[in-house]
Amino acid sequence: MNDNYAGIVSDNHKRLFDAFPLPLELHLPSELNGKEYVFRAFGQTCRITEDGFFLDNDRQTGVVGILISLYALNAKIDPCILEPFKAYKEFPGTMPYVGAFATHTENILIPHVSALKANQMLVAEKLNGFVPEKPVSGDFSFVVYPLPKLALCYIFYEADDDFPASVTCLYSSNASSFMPNDALADVGEYTSKAMIRIISS
Repeated sequence: MNDNYAGIVSDNHKRLFDAFPLPLELHLPSELNGKEYVFRAFGQTCRITEDGFFLDNDRQTGVVGILISLYALNAKIDPCILEPFKAYKEFPGTMPYVGAFATHTENILIPHVSALKANQMLVAEKLNGFVPEKPVSGDFSFVVYPLPKLALCYIFYEADDDFPASVTCLYSSNASSFMPNDALADVGEYTSKAMIRIISS
C-alpha cells in the first residue's frame, strides 16, 4: 500500500510541475524561496520542491503527501470562506466516508478533550488558527488551518453526569474548492492526529 501511495504522490508531483499554469506562491499561498514553495501544513513547515513534498524536511510519500499534492493541484486564487461552517456529510458524495470520518477525526479526540481544553491556545497557534472569544458551540471550540485555505472548526463537549465527552469537526464553507471531497475526510483525520501530537510533545 505504501508503494501505491508513493506512486500517487509521484504522479501528482509530476502533474504539478509539468503543468504549472499558475503563480503557485499566490494561489497556495506560500513564500517562494528560490524554487521552493514554503507554507505551513498540519502544524509543520511544508516545502514543495522539484524533488517532492516535505514536512519539516521529511519527504512525504504517504497519505499526507497525497493531501499536500491534491491541495497544490487544486490551488486557486479564491479565498477561504470560513462561515457558515459545514459538516463533512454536507459535501456531495461523502456519505460512504461519514462513518470512518467520525471514527478517525472526531472519536479519536474524545480521550484527549481535557488536555485539548487546557492546551487549546497552543493547538490553535501551532495550526495557524484561533480560539474564538465565545465558543462556536459546545463547551469550547477552536478553528485551525491544516492547510492555508482549509479551515476546520472543532467543537468539544466535556463529560458530565449525564453525557460522555464528544467532539464535532466542521469545515470552512468552501473547503471543497481546494480539495476533493473524499480527501477532506483524510484532512480531518491527519489534523486530529497533529493535535494529539502537539498536546503529547
